[in-house]
Amino acid sequence: MEKGKLESRMHLSRMLRSNAPAATILVRLLMGGVFLSEGIQKFLFPETLGVGRFVKIGIPAPSFFAPFVGMVEIVCGALLLIGLLTRLAAVPLLIDISVAILTTKMPMLAKAGFWSTMHEARTDYCMCLGSLFLLIVGGGALSIDARICGNHAAGDSN
Repeated sequence: MEKGKLESRMHLSRMLRSNAPAATILVRLLMGGVFLSEGIQKFLFPETLGVGRFVKIGIPAPSFFAPFVGMVEIVCGALLLIGLLTRLAAVPLLIDISVAILTTKMPMLAKAGFWSTMHEARTDYCMCLGSLFLLIVGGGALSIDARICGNHAAGDSN
Protein backbone atom coordinates (compact mmCIF):
# COMPACT_ATOMS: atom_id res chain seq x y z
CA MET A 1 0.00 0.00 0.00
CA GLU A 2 2.78 2.45 0.91
CA LYS A 3 4.67 1.57 -2.27
CA GLY A 4 1.60 2.47 -4.36
CA LYS A 5 1.23 5.84 -2.60
CA LEU A 6 4.91 6.62 -3.11
CA GLU A 7 4.68 5.76 -6.82
CA SER A 8 1.58 7.94 -7.19
CA ARG A 9 3.33 10.87 -5.53
CA MET A 10 6.35 10.40 -7.77
CA HIS A 11 4.14 10.43 -10.89
CA LEU A 12 2.32 13.55 -9.67
CA SER A 13 5.63 15.24 -8.88
CA ARG A 14 6.97 14.48 -12.38
CA MET A 15 3.80 15.84 -13.95
CA LEU A 16 3.90 19.08 -11.92
CA ARG A 17 7.66 19.72 -12.01
CA SER A 18 8.83 22.46 -14.33
CA ASN A 19 12.16 24.14 -14.97
CA ALA A 20 10.47 26.75 -17.15
CA PRO A 21 11.17 30.39 -16.29
CA ALA A 22 8.77 32.70 -14.50
CA ALA A 23 7.95 34.31 -17.87
CA THR A 24 5.98 31.14 -18.71
CA ILE A 25 3.13 32.85 -16.86
CA LEU A 26 2.67 35.03 -19.95
CA VAL A 27 1.90 31.99 -22.12
CA ARG A 28 -0.37 30.58 -19.40
CA LEU A 29 -2.29 33.86 -19.14
CA LEU A 30 -2.69 34.05 -22.91
CA MET A 31 -3.77 30.44 -23.33
CA GLY A 32 -5.93 30.28 -20.22
CA GLY A 33 -7.63 33.60 -20.97
CA VAL A 34 -8.52 32.71 -24.55
CA PHE A 35 -9.77 29.20 -23.75
CA LEU A 36 -11.74 30.40 -20.71
CA SER A 37 -13.34 33.19 -22.75
CA GLU A 38 -14.20 30.87 -25.65
CA GLY A 39 -15.73 28.32 -23.27
CA ILE A 40 -17.93 30.94 -21.59
CA GLN A 41 -19.03 32.30 -24.97
CA LYS A 42 -20.26 28.85 -26.03
CA PHE A 43 -22.90 29.26 -23.29
CA LEU A 44 -23.54 32.99 -23.75
CA PHE A 45 -24.01 32.77 -27.51
CA PRO A 46 -25.19 29.20 -28.20
CA GLU A 47 -26.55 29.89 -31.69
CA THR A 48 -23.34 31.38 -33.06
CA LEU A 49 -20.61 29.83 -30.90
CA GLY A 50 -22.20 26.86 -29.11
CA VAL A 51 -24.73 24.28 -30.25
CA GLY A 52 -25.68 26.26 -33.37
CA ARG A 53 -22.08 26.43 -34.53
CA PHE A 54 -21.54 22.73 -33.82
CA VAL A 55 -24.62 21.93 -35.93
CA LYS A 56 -23.34 24.16 -38.75
CA ILE A 57 -19.92 22.52 -38.92
CA GLY A 58 -21.34 18.99 -38.64
CA ILE A 59 -20.18 17.92 -35.19
CA PRO A 60 -22.23 14.86 -34.14
CA ALA A 61 -24.49 15.20 -31.06
CA PRO A 62 -24.05 18.99 -30.93
CA SER A 63 -26.38 19.36 -27.93
CA PHE A 64 -23.94 17.22 -25.96
CA PHE A 65 -20.59 18.21 -27.44
CA ALA A 66 -20.98 22.01 -27.47
CA PRO A 67 -21.59 22.26 -23.70
CA PHE A 68 -19.00 19.54 -23.07
CA VAL A 69 -16.34 21.41 -25.07
CA GLY A 70 -17.39 24.67 -23.40
CA MET A 71 -16.86 23.15 -19.95
CA VAL A 72 -13.50 21.65 -20.96
CA GLU A 73 -12.38 25.08 -22.18
CA ILE A 74 -13.61 26.79 -19.00
CA VAL A 75 -12.10 24.29 -16.55
CA CYS A 76 -8.81 23.74 -18.36
CA GLY A 77 -8.47 27.43 -19.21
CA ALA A 78 -8.90 28.32 -15.53
CA LEU A 79 -6.33 25.66 -14.57
CA LEU A 80 -3.84 27.21 -16.98
CA LEU A 81 -4.50 30.69 -15.58
CA ILE A 82 -3.62 29.62 -12.05
CA GLY A 83 -0.95 27.13 -13.09
CA LEU A 84 -2.53 24.07 -11.53
CA LEU A 85 -2.12 20.71 -13.27
CA THR A 86 -0.81 22.67 -16.25
CA ARG A 87 0.41 19.73 -18.31
CA LEU A 88 -2.74 17.73 -17.63
CA ALA A 89 -4.95 20.71 -18.61
CA ALA A 90 -3.01 21.19 -21.84
CA VAL A 91 -3.92 17.72 -23.13
CA PRO A 92 -7.70 18.19 -23.57
CA LEU A 93 -7.06 21.68 -24.94
CA LEU A 94 -4.72 20.22 -27.57
CA ILE A 95 -7.45 17.76 -28.53
CA ASP A 96 -10.01 20.59 -28.54
CA ILE A 97 -7.98 22.84 -30.84
CA SER A 98 -6.97 19.93 -33.10
CA VAL A 99 -10.63 19.05 -33.64
CA ALA A 100 -11.38 22.73 -34.30
CA ILE A 101 -8.66 22.87 -36.94
CA LEU A 102 -9.78 19.61 -38.58
CA THR A 103 -13.48 20.55 -38.68
CA THR A 104 -13.22 24.22 -39.60
CA LYS A 105 -9.88 25.03 -41.20
CA MET A 106 -9.23 21.93 -43.27
CA PRO A 107 -12.53 22.28 -45.18
CA MET A 108 -11.72 25.98 -45.62
CA LEU A 109 -8.35 25.07 -47.13
CA ALA A 110 -10.04 23.12 -49.92
CA LYS A 111 -12.57 25.88 -50.52
CA ALA A 112 -10.70 29.16 -50.00
CA GLY A 113 -7.05 28.26 -50.55
CA PHE A 114 -3.90 28.40 -48.47
CA TRP A 115 -3.54 32.11 -47.68
CA SER A 116 -7.17 32.70 -46.73
CA THR A 117 -7.05 29.65 -44.51
CA MET A 118 -3.77 30.74 -42.91
CA HIS A 119 -5.32 34.10 -42.10
CA GLU A 120 -8.37 32.49 -40.50
CA ALA A 121 -6.31 29.82 -38.72
CA ARG A 122 -3.79 32.13 -37.06
CA THR A 123 -5.45 31.99 -33.64
CA ASP A 124 -5.98 28.22 -33.84
CA TYR A 125 -2.33 27.75 -34.82
CA CYS A 126 -1.17 29.84 -31.86
CA MET A 127 -3.50 28.02 -29.46
CA CYS A 128 -2.23 24.66 -30.69
CA LEU A 129 1.43 25.58 -30.31
CA GLY A 130 0.81 27.31 -26.97
CA SER A 131 -0.92 24.22 -25.60
CA LEU A 132 1.92 22.05 -26.87
CA PHE A 133 4.45 24.40 -25.25
CA LEU A 134 2.71 24.16 -21.85
CA LEU A 135 2.46 20.38 -22.17
CA ILE A 136 6.23 20.23 -22.71
CA VAL A 137 7.48 22.81 -20.17
CA GLY A 138 4.75 22.81 -17.51
CA GLY A 139 3.45 25.76 -15.52
CA GLY A 140 6.75 27.48 -14.81
CA ALA A 141 8.11 29.07 -11.66
CA LEU A 142 5.05 31.24 -10.99
CA SER A 143 2.48 28.47 -10.79
CA ILE A 144 0.64 26.47 -8.17
CA ASP A 145 2.36 23.42 -9.67
CA ALA A 146 5.72 24.93 -8.66
CA ARG A 147 4.51 25.60 -5.12
CA ILE A 148 3.27 22.04 -4.76
CA CYS A 149 6.63 20.66 -5.93
CA GLY A 150 8.65 23.21 -3.98
CA ASN A 151 10.24 26.33 -5.42
CA HIS A 152 13.53 24.54 -6.09
CA ALA A 153 11.76 22.16 -8.50
CA ALA A 154 10.50 24.98 -10.67
CA GLY A 155 13.07 27.66 -10.06
CA ASP A 156 13.39 30.62 -12.37
CA SER A 157 16.11 29.84 -14.86
CA ASN A 158 16.55 33.50 -15.85
